[in-house]
Formats: sequence, C-alpha cells, structure tokens
Amino acid sequence: MTPFIRSMFVVARRDFLAIVATPTFLLFLLAPLFMVAMGLAGGMGASQLADSARGAGRIVIVADAADVEALRSADTRLRAAMSREPALLDIRIAGPAADPVKIAHEKGSDTYAVMIGPLAAPYIVERERDSSSGRYLALLASDVQRARAAGPLPPVAPRFEALSNGGTSIAVQQSIGFGAVFIIFLLTLLLAGQTVSSLAEEKGNKVIEILAAAVPLESVFLGKLLGMLGVAMLFIAFWVIIAMGGGLVAATQVDPASLAAAGKPAAALAAMPATGWPFFLGIGFAYFILSFLLLGAAFLGVGAQAATVREIQMLSLPITIFQVGMFSLSAGAASAPGSSLARFAEIFPFSSPLAMAARAATDDAKAVHLLALGWQAIWVALVIWVSVRLFRSGVLSSGSGWKFWRRAPTGRTARH
Repeated sequence: MTPFIRSMFVVARRDFLAIVATPTFLLFLLAPLFMVAMGLAGGMGASQLADSARGAGRIVIVADAADVEALRSADTRLRAAMSREPALLDIRIAGPAADPVKIAHEKGSDTYAVMIGPLAAPYIVERERDSSSGRYLALLASDVQRARAAGPLPPVAPRFEALSNGGTSIAVQQSIGFGAVFIIFLLTLLLAGQTVSSLAEEKGNKVIEILAAAVPLESVFLGKLLGMLGVAMLFIAFWVIIAMGGGLVAATQVDPASLAAAGKPAAALAAMPATGWPFFLGIGFAYFILSFLLLGAAFLGVGAQAATVREIQMLSLPITIFQVGMFSLSAGAASAPGSSLARFAEIFPFSSPLAMAARAATDDAKAVHLLALGWQAIWVALVIWVSVRLFRSGVLSSGSGWKFWRRAPTGRTARH
C-alpha cells in the first residue's frame, strides 16, 4: 500500500471514529424520526383539511319527485365511469319558493352549481362560468332523458381480459425514476452538507497544518471525504435494517384475505424499471456514492475557505439552494426522458448522478451507466484537486480563507 493511500485511510478512520464514537451520533441517527413525526403531523392536518373541503362542496338539483330516482341512478352510473368524481349531489323536491340563486348562496357549504326546472330544458346557476359541475348537471339531465326515450335495455355482459405481460407503463417508470432522484437528493441533503464544517475546528487549532506537513494534502481531503462517506453508509445501513425489520414484522401480521383487496398498491409494487430491479438498485446506490463524493468534495473545498463558524453558517443557505437547484433540474429530466433538458442534466456533473439514476428507470441501456460513473469520478478528482490548490494557496500561505473581497495590502504594510 502506497503512503498516499495509507495516509488517506488513516485520516478517514480518524474522522469516522471522531464522529461515530460520540453520544451526539445517536441523535444524528434518530434525526429522521423527528422528520417522520413532523411529516405525519402535517399529513394528518392536510388530510383533514382536504376531507373537510371535499365534504363542503356540493351540487344541487331541484327536481320533481318523479325524477328523483332516475337522477340518483344516473348519478351513480356516471360517477362509476369518471376518473375524477364530481362534488356530492344534493337532490331536493321542487317547490313554489325554490330559488337557485338563494340556494347557491346558502352558508355552511360551497355550492358549485344548482339545476332547477324540467329536465328537457333545465335552468343551471353556476358558481363559475363553464364549470365542470354545471356541465355534469346538464349531463345528468341528458342521461335521464336518453334513458327514458330508449326504454329498458337488456343487461350488458362484457368479457374482460387482462394482459399478463403487458409490462410497466412509461408513466410508472418515470415515477420510479423521480423516486430515485428524490431519495438520492434527500440523502445527500442530510449527509453531504456535513463536510462543510469538517475543517473548521482543525483550522483553528492548527491540526490541518501538521497533517499537511506530514502527508499530501490531497490524501487529507480525500480521507475526510471517505470518512464522511463511512458515516453516511452507517446511517443508511441503520435505517435499512430498521425498515427491513419493520417490513418483516408487518408481513407476519398481514391477513391473506386482505392481499386480494390490495388492488392498485399491489400493482404499483409489481412495477419494474426498464433495467430491472437488481441493476436499478445497484446503480442507484453507486450514483448516491458518486453524488455524495462530488457534492461533498465541492462543499469541503468551499468550507475549507471559511475562517470562522459564522462564515460556515452563512454558507449553508447557498449550499442548500444549490442542492435544490440540482434536484429541480434532475426532476425535470426524470419527467422528460430523452429531451434536451435530460441530456444536459445527465452531462452536468453535479446533477449527473441524479439524472442518470432516473434514466435507469426508463431506458434499458446499461453500458452508458459505466461511462457516466467514470465521468463523475473524473469530476470528483478534479474538484478535490481544485479545492486542495485553493486551500494551499489561500489558507496555508496566508493563514486565512480566500476571499475575492480581500483588500490589497497598503504601502505601509507592504514595507513592513
């Protein structure tokens, strides 16, 4: 083993143990629990708000008593055939004082449309012009009239056949790709940002100068990056084991009769990316490692220029904005595979891991991923090289971080 690699692994082990062998690391591991708790609380609130809003909306029909059953039957039949269910239907018996405008302004619930009058020529009051609720009421009246004109029809006995090898739809594969983009982005957002402050303490107590004098500075940077990657791997392994344990416990308590009622969720789980699950999961993990190393190297170089903890805190916002920008670019590539936007996201180094992970879900080509991994590895080495050069020239030479706003020395200072 060469001295460069040996010193790199020594620095990686030192940084890894310095983080893991502390009581605060347990809080770091359990941090997603707080995120899940806040997400559940927000989701429950949003669900209750959506349920209350859904229950408040209605459409009203003021009809004769003889038309009530026909309208209810037509409403049931049309709702079953629609992908987006209309608002709740409220049917009232017609009376001499029925005013559709007053009904539309009744308090307690939102009334989207009111229909009154004979079904052959109904009068519809809409909350918004050309609304879907008004058109649905007109469709109801037309359906009842058509059914009465045609008379009773014989029952229809359709034959259904499901394609056993129909394959996964493009929309589902794009959803899988977006899921890969989101997971990699979330993990790098939680873990890669830790590298910004990894050199702050060592710059203050001069440890970094001792390391730079003893071993190549490139091995110090790469060792710190690998140490943080080890922490990230431990974090992921911890939560994967927890998730697998929870899945096994849930699987032992599932009633077999409930599996038949799973329906669409079971079909969603049976969906497959274009490259197959084994390759997709493996290449997705490789892209996470490259994304972590690439962003971590950039953040390590930026954080190495900060002279104080306050500057590191100020850097956190631009770094987060940059990560969100890469996520937005990759999400756009996942929703439009094969487009010029997707090609740009796959080539741009900082979004390439996320965009290529999304491509693995929709494109069955596998050789291109080896080329992408090599391309990203070259950029990791390039970013580390640039970071080391900036750190050596800006920090080790002058004792403070490089800043473009640094003033030039005055003549008196230069003479002294």
